Order: sequence, then C-alpha cells, then structure tokens
Amino acid sequence: MVIRSREELRRMLEDERANLLLGLGREVVVERENLGYGNHMADDATEAYEQVKDLTVRQTLERTLRDVEYALQRFETGTYGICEDCHQDIDWARLEAKPYATLCIRCQQIHEQRPA
Repeated sequence: MVIRSREELRRMLEDERANLLLGLGREVVVERENLGYGNHMADDATEAYEQVKDLTVRQTLERTLRDVEYALQRFETGTYGICEDCHQDIDWARLEAKPYATLCIRCQQIHEQRPA
C-alpha cells in the first residue's frame, strides 16, 4: 500500500489505535477466562507460561498504543513527522513503514547503539 498524504497516515494511525484497543479488550477477557491452576505440575507450568506470554503480548500492545496516541498528539501540535532529536523531517518511507516513528533513521540508529 502506497500512502500519499499525511491525512492517510493519520487515518492509518487512528485505525491502528482502534485495533489495539480492541486487542487489549480481548486480552482482558482471555485473562479472566484462564485464571486458576490445575492439579498437575505440568498443567501449572503450562498455565504459568501462558500467563507470562499473555502479559508480554499485553505490554507490547500497550506500548504500541502509547506510541500511536503520541503520534496522533504530534499531529495536533504540528510536530508529526519531525525527528525529536535533530528536528529534521523524518523520511516518508520510514513514516509509511512505522507511522508512529519519532526519530529519523540516523537518530534511531544512534539511540540503538547507546549502552542501556
């Protein structure tokens, strides 16, 4: 899909926000249905693994939702598409691939190379 305008990116972000909210709603339902442990150690281990996996998925959805909402806020303030570090325009191809990007490729690489 070729995105030709900032408005298309905005609609894409709004759709992504709706999908993330829907996904988070489903996660809550799944969590409530799967509470409790079995009578066997293997069942308990499987349940513990599933809970950790579900928590990881939920955290990823929540983090992505925060990023998407922040990108939509940047639309409102007129800073969408501008790198937060170097204040240059973020390349269009990067925004198409990751519409909630806040850094240009060069600045993102610098951040990734820094020790944690």
